[in-house]
Amino acid sequence: MPKKTVLDFLEMKKRGEKITYLTAYDFPTAQLCEKAGFDMLLVGDSAGMVVHGYSGTVPMTMDQMVQHAQIVRRGAPNTFIIGDMPFLSYQTSVQDAIYNAGRFYKEAEVDAIKLEGGRRVVPQIEGIVNAGMSVMGHIGLTPQSSGQIGGFKAQGRTAETAMELIKDAIAIEKAGAFALLLEAVPPEVGKIITETLKIPVLGIGAGMYTDGQVLIVGDMLGYFEAFTPKFVKKYANLAEIIEKAFREYIEDVRTGRFPEEKHCYRMIEGEHEKLEALLKKGIPE
Repeated sequence: MPKKTVLDFLEMKKRGEKITYLTAYDFPTAQLCEKAGFDMLLVGDSAGMVVHGYSGTVPMTMDQMVQHAQIVRRGAPNTFIIGDMPFLSYQTSVQDAIYNAGRFYKEAEVDAIKLEGGRRVVPQIEGIVNAGMSVMGHIGLTPQSSGQIGGFKAQGRTAETAMELIKDAIAIEKAGAFALLLEAVPPEVGKIITETLKIPVLGIGAGMYTDGQVLIVGDMLGYFEAFTPKFVKKYANLAEIIEKAFREYIEDVRTGRFPEEKHCYRMIEGEHEKLEALLKKGIPE
């Protein structure tokens, strides 16, 4: 199946066809995602927590994010891939935003980038789009500014804050973004924003009315155990399976059940006897 484009996603929204979206940070995951048939993959700065063990996304650097994107691109060459702009890669200036977005394109061959923020990042979105690149906006719970909004909390739960999100969404669309990611907001707000915008709206904890859904791969597969957001549906519990496998391996090694004969290589026929003869002559100092 050919790789989808921004025009394909617009057509999917018009047809009411849901867009499937997942994070990926490594080669084998990317391979499996492409094989499964995801429409798009996000190389998210959530790698900071899921892969690098940070308490949040802020510590991630451009070099780290570009490297993850390169790995995912090699694993999923025919999937639409979005690079996530890390903290301080775009907030400092429009010029920095264009340059760092370009790094994703030149070094990792992404199809688009994503950045957090509403009206305050409109100049950056416009600059990146005018430079010939595709941008996905991101509003609601924006992890890079979680300290400013009081932690990892749902947004838009009052009429006033919901209106601010709606204004942000409209501004992002006008700035030229091809899509919007909406995180941790009530379904009613997700519905209004999805129906208001002409561009696709992807949801993560934004209810069932958005044009598609994204989850963090470690959450939906159940191998990231630090915390599980309310909006996550676990499709597997890999942490339990992996830990069980580790314990069995430890036990097999300690009791001598592994390795068995079938796990071993054999010397070429007749070579063992030659080795024995050489050993009888003594091992040189």
